[in-house]
Amino acid sequence: MSKLRTAVLALIAAALAAASCGGRPAQQADLILTNAKVVTMAADAPRAEALAVAGGKIIFAGGRAGALRLRGQATRVVDLGGRMVLPAFQDSHIHLVTGGVELGLCDLNGLRTKDQVMAKVRDYAAAHPGAAWVTGGGWDLPLFPQANPRKEDLDAAVPDRPAVLASADGHSAWANSRALALAGVTRSTPDPAGGRIERDPGTGEPSGTLRESAAGLVDRFVPDLGPEDYIKGLRAGQTLANQHGIASIIEASAGPALLDAYAALDRAGELSVRVLASLHVNTDRGVSETGRLTELRRRYAGRRLKATAAKIFADGVMEPHTAALLEPYVDRPGDRGTPLLEPEAFDALAVALDRAGFQIHVHAIGDRAVRMALDAFEAAGRANGFRDMRHHIAHLELIDPADIPRFRRLGAAANFQALWAYADPYITDLTLPILGPARSRWLYPIGSVARTGAVIAGGSDWSVSSLDPLQAIQVALTRRGPEDPPGEAWIPEERVDLTTMLRAYTVNGAWLSHEEGWRGTLAAGQAADLIVLDRDLYAVPPSEIGRAKVLLTLLDGREVFRDPALVF
Repeated sequence: MSKLRTAVLALIAAALAAASCGGRPAQQADLILTNAKVVTMAADAPRAEALAVAGGKIIFAGGRAGALRLRGQATRVVDLGGRMVLPAFQDSHIHLVTGGVELGLCDLNGLRTKDQVMAKVRDYAAAHPGAAWVTGGGWDLPLFPQANPRKEDLDAAVPDRPAVLASADGHSAWANSRALALAGVTRSTPDPAGGRIERDPGTGEPSGTLRESAAGLVDRFVPDLGPEDYIKGLRAGQTLANQHGIASIIEASAGPALLDAYAALDRAGELSVRVLASLHVNTDRGVSETGRLTELRRRYAGRRLKATAAKIFADGVMEPHTAALLEPYVDRPGDRGTPLLEPEAFDALAVALDRAGFQIHVHAIGDRAVRMALDAFEAAGRANGFRDMRHHIAHLELIDPADIPRFRRLGAAANFQALWAYADPYITDLTLPILGPARSRWLYPIGSVARTGAVIAGGSDWSVSSLDPLQAIQVALTRRGPEDPPGEAWIPEERVDLTTMLRAYTVNGAWLSHEEGWRGTLAAGQAADLIVLDRDLYAVPPSEIGRAKVLLTLLDGREVFRDPALVF
């Protein structure tokens, strides 16, 4: 063979070798996870037994031998002993900063009796004698008759200073006499627009409970929190989120104070969740809000923070009759609740926000509010063209069956808080009696929406309820309480399967954030946002899913939480 021919063949071989590996040597992994049950959520290769990570990205998902070929001298190789690996969770509706702030205030979340609530308020007040106000919240409405706590009870617990405590759902406030007096709220004070002052039926005096905008009558006198309070709250909130496998969120309602906290941690490289902030819309300002929101969107564009969504509150909540219904409440003939903006104004606002490129995020509880939101999305599409905006509605407690197919037709996502979809006292004591059986069949119709092919997303609304995605997933499968044993499902037709709910908290969450191109699945090239669980969710009964524990959470391949039980 001539030297020329030998040289030519060598060049061809080198070119072929370069082409086969992308023109550069195979990348060595920083981390390899082996002996794992990997659920990738990728349609073409849904399962794997090993992953390799480098530079914050997945570089391999497949068999053990293939992963180990990427091992270098500095590679950390971890045998997971058959544990489950998933893409990291996204909570698509959460109040992360204010929930974290609440942890340091008079935190009443999770208390199960009125006596427990009263004891916690007394103990908090005694432990904070220098606080000018006693604030916080998290009390559950069913703990009090007609969901209406009395000022006299709060007076007994906090007699020396004003106190105001928000309900768990954030739509009511409980004030003592000192707070009401300081705010000038008396029997002659009219109900504000969009709100209601609960009154003693005998005297007409304020009873102590303020609904919706009426809470603002007192809240405006509460001393403002400072920037450090919000940053401290965010640190506490994101730590808790990471412990539950959450590495991405959609902030449910943000103004400048919350955005400043997110931006501060983002600039410092300390933000351990990806954040899509939904900018709070002042609906009283109508379409003129668009300019202000556009400036906020520009100002708060960061590395892990973007503020590209706009949040509209369409109604209140069911229990105090502030949700907007198509037909009247059973116990209040003629009362359908009052939407927080009229349909014409809603449509005009949606058109303006959609035209300005905002993703619209709507709070809607009642079937009338849900229909108004879908109508507004449709109006925006007709005016601006039906683009890939991914507008979505959160909560969706009651949907009229005629509106269920519209989510898919409009390309809108159904953002359910599945942890609420069982017969707890909110449902049995406060909701079923005011809706009646026919409408109650359509409470939290997750299965019906999923069967249309619409995108289902999962969120917690924390601190309204637990932010643990595994508990919410369990309830969606069982339609029973997270601590209930196996048994009869509440509205069994609305149960969904495990894969549907895992998608809701992973790849669908990434889609809702317009980021499915680079995260949300465990495939080569995707961000190494992943979690390790202590058990295979597909191998345990649905009623035990909520007992699973997150052992490791990675964001961009970096450890943001590790349980001491996972040693490597």
